[in-house]
Amino acid sequence: MTVARADARQDGAERRPSSPQASATAMDANGRPARPKPAGRTGRVTRRGDRSGRARLGIAVAAALLGVAIVLSVAVGPTGISLDALPRVLASLVADGEVAPSVARERLVLLDIRLPRTVLGLLVGSALAVTGAMMQGLFRNPLADPGLVGASSGAGLAAVAVIALGGGLLAPVVGFLGNEAVPIAAVVGAFGSTMLLYSLSTRERQTSVATLLLAGVAIGAFAGALSGLIVFKADDRALRDITFWTLGSLGGATWPKIAAALPFFIVAAVAAPLVARPLNALLLGEAEAVHLGVAIERAKKIAIVAAACAVGASVALSGVIGFVGIVVPHLVRLATGPDHRWVLPGAGLAGAALLLFADAAARILVSPAELPIGIVTAAIGAPFFLWLLMNRRGGLL
Repeated sequence: MTVARADARQDGAERRPSSPQASATAMDANGRPARPKPAGRTGRVTRRGDRSGRARLGIAVAAALLGVAIVLSVAVGPTGISLDALPRVLASLVADGEVAPSVARERLVLLDIRLPRTVLGLLVGSALAVTGAMMQGLFRNPLADPGLVGASSGAGLAAVAVIALGGGLLAPVVGFLGNEAVPIAAVVGAFGSTMLLYSLSTRERQTSVATLLLAGVAIGAFAGALSGLIVFKADDRALRDITFWTLGSLGGATWPKIAAALPFFIVAAVAAPLVARPLNALLLGEAEAVHLGVAIERAKKIAIVAAACAVGASVALSGVIGFVGIVVPHLVRLATGPDHRWVLPGAGLAGAALLLFADAAARILVSPAELPIGIVTAAIGAPFFLWLLMNRRGGLL
């Protein structure tokens, strides 16, 4: 028995490597000793690669949808314009002499009506979706939208006041500003309400997110009450204008209006990449983000100013459009994951596509009339949001 055990131990010793160095002498295909790989590293790289690939695929799909939406927006309307009209219109811009009446009509429709409307839809849709994603990340609340910083309510109140009181109390202001009175009032109202909200929620250079959220709800309710009082006193003409404006429309798009609002959209576009990493850190909690060395207060200020600029300009040009800032960020997170470096650009593409599709539907459904675009976005967004509530329990919501 003793001899058998000794033989077994000797056989086992021969099968086992005699030292740690001996265990690393596996040969590669060329006969040289293979270099050992850290355990588990390959798996981690693969998982990161999978997430990155998923995000890139989501961005590509959003970009493709946006391309389809742009073509549809340019082609659809009460006046039938085929896609092959675009080369003729471009050629007429550099041609000498007069152009055919049919080409002149196509040029008028495309360059002065369809293209400004499409560009406005791109700007407004992307601005609402990106700022919605910012607010959801900042508040760590999936129900947050750009209206929580007071921009929408302030812009709406100022615009309603100008529409309803432009022939009376505010007549000197409207007479001075002319057709730009409502857009300018909306931008001023957005900035005024946002600055009021920020001052209420900031103490000793520290901004309380909870106070910001609750104060935003209070300011929105108060602005809504004042708007309702003004509407109650308005005449029939002003009431129709207010109703259509509060439901949103891209029908008033012109190149001068877009040029005037473009700097506000640029501010939001520049701010988005600056807050992406801080918003990722906030997913861990504000205290943890501060311990990681993230400038949270700076990120809050940038996000709030960007939201005020983008939402104020959007409301000024297109009225109040709902659900884009809530639904689109959720949809993008389903496709790309929670990383804001992917969520923010994806939201910009998807938000623009959604608004252009909604605008095309608004022009088609009751042609030659036109539905307010807010009705279409609510009809699309509300069922989808309810689906999220029922199917994402324990996840996004």
